[in-house]
Amino acid sequence: MYPETLKLVTDVVETFKIAKVFSENSDRINSIDFSLDGKTLISSSDDDSIVIYDCEKGVPKRTLHSKKYGADLIRFAHNEDSAVHSSTKIDDTIRYLSLHDNKYIRYFTGHVKKVASLSMSPVDDSLLSASLDKTVRLWDLKSPNCQGLIATTGKPVACFDPEGLSFAIADNLEGIKLYDIRSFDKGPFSTFFTPKDKKDSDWMSIKYSPNGKTLLLCSSGSDIHLLDAYQGTLIQTFSERSNSKGIPLEVSFSPDSQFIFTGSTEGTIYVWNADSGMRTAILQTGRTSPIHCVQFNPKYMLLVSTTSKMAFWLPVYNEL
Repeated sequence: MYPETLKLVTDVVETFKIAKVFSENSDRINSIDFSLDGKTLISSSDDDSIVIYDCEKGVPKRTLHSKKYGADLIRFAHNEDSAVHSSTKIDDTIRYLSLHDNKYIRYFTGHVKKVASLSMSPVDDSLLSASLDKTVRLWDLKSPNCQGLIATTGKPVACFDPEGLSFAIADNLEGIKLYDIRSFDKGPFSTFFTPKDKKDSDWMSIKYSPNGKTLLLCSSGSDIHLLDAYQGTLIQTFSERSNSKGIPLEVSFSPDSQFIFTGSTEGTIYVWNADSGMRTAILQTGRTSPIHCVQFNPKYMLLVSTTSKMAFWLPVYNEL
């Protein structure tokens, strides 16, 4: 599709434009996830639907529905045939779904308040969930039983590192704690004190960079903090984006860990250079709807963003 020499550099990032918009949903798309090979994208929405997209052909493949339970925090398991998601109705159970026949394989019960984050291990069937009930739970997709529970003081979010050897938990009262997956019951092996957002907001997400060297900590306010993943030292704080509504706005890395992307409540996408902290681009959608999710495809030169619609962004490489 693109010249083999095309690399994700500043001059390329600046040229990204919306190539396709999909109107499969009638309400906010609340989460998205790419398959590991980058060929497939899955989304969940407040309209209780799960939509699967073919990234190579740039078309929707299939729409599933979770009318009874709702769907949020959709995540692929280790193939394109199954996914896990949290619930928005009835209870706070996490559900393991076969996408092939649209049937639930397993239910993970235990959380008694909204699940705030879900993270799949990159190496095995481990699943990490953090909830507003102030607990973080570790699961194995092969078993309905919780494999481990960590109580927190504040509202936690959590994620695995890129190698699946450890995980990070952040809450608004205790900072960031790092745990070894093999001995998490012994407590954290490292604790970082985190900066406070200007509005003293809750943390909405934590993510490792793909190279594992840094952590992105995102609040419900405007601030996004980039931290050293080993020492916990603050590297950069990005405060330019607008989040006047105090809503979850995803922040994510490019596959090479070089760029940071996030949406805003004003309908624009902000891009920064992770090393220099300099703003690389502001990508315009032409609309003012809040952009909730932004992710870069792990294998292809494709950026996606969501409102109640799904947008595929491509570089205008013939202008380079």
